[in-house]
Amino acid sequence: MLNNKKVVVVMPAYNAASTLEKTYRELPHHIVDDVILVDDQSKDNTAEVARGLGITQIIEHEKNTGYGGNQKSCYKAALDLDAEIVIMVHPDYQYTPKLCESMASLLAEEVFDCALGSRILGKGALRGGMPVYKYVANRVLTAFQNLMVNYKLSEYHTGYRAFTREVLKRLPLENNSDNFLFDNQMLAQIIYAGFEIGEITCPTRYEEDSSSISLGSSSQYGLGVLATSLAFRLHRLGWVKSSLFTALDDID
Repeated sequence: MLNNKKVVVVMPAYNAASTLEKTYRELPHHIVDDVILVDDQSKDNTAEVARGLGITQIIEHEKNTGYGGNQKSCYKAALDLDAEIVIMVHPDYQYTPKLCESMASLLAEEVFDCALGSRILGKGALRGGMPVYKYVANRVLTAFQNLMVNYKLSEYHTGYRAFTREVLKRLPLENNSDNFLFDNQMLAQIIYAGFEIGEITCPTRYEEDSSSISLGSSSQYGLGVLATSLAFRLHRLGWVKSSLFTALDDID
C-alpha cells in the first residue's frame, strides 16, 4: 500500500529466467501488494523461476502473443486484483526496480495519472550503453511526436511505466498492437484522453542478459510511431477517424 492505495507490479516476461530473480529482489516489497508475471511462452524456465521466488500470480500464455499482447494480460489481471496503481517492470533488469516507489508516489499523491522512467532525462543514456542509432532514433521520433500530439515528453519509448486504475480502465487497450508499438499507442491514448504524465530520470542499463529489439523490428516500430502520431493529429482534427482514439471521444 502507498497512501492507502493498492500497488501491483506487472512483469511482461519472455525468456527472463536469468534476470528475473535480481529484478524481483530489488522491488520495494514494503509498498508492493502483489506481483503479476505473465510468461509469453518463454523458451526457458521463466515461470519455474517465478514460482521458486514465491510469485503467486503467474499467467502462462498457451501461445506467444507478443509484447503488446502480454501487457494486455498484465493489465487485465492487475485490474482483476483491484489494483489502484500498476507499475510495469521489465524482468530483464534493463530498468532498475528501485525507482518503483518514486514512480508510484507520483500517482498515490495524485500529482500525475501516469509516470514514466525516462532514460533521456539527464546524460546517462549513451553512458549506460544505449546504442547510438537507438539514441538518435529516440530523439528524432520523440521530437516528431511531441510536435504532432502537442505535448512535451523527453521520450515516448521507455518501457518503465506506472498507471492509475482510472487510466487502465478508460483506455481501449484491446485496439492496440500486440507488438512493440503497443507502448507508443498507449501513450498517445493517454495524452488524447487528457491524463497527466510525469517523468523521472531512470539510469540506462544495457547488459548481455537484457532484451533488445532487433534493427529490423526497430525500423518497423519507428514507422509505426510515425503512423500513430499522424493518426492522432488527423483524428483530433476530425479528418480521419482512428480506432485508437474513437472510444475516448466521450471522455469529459
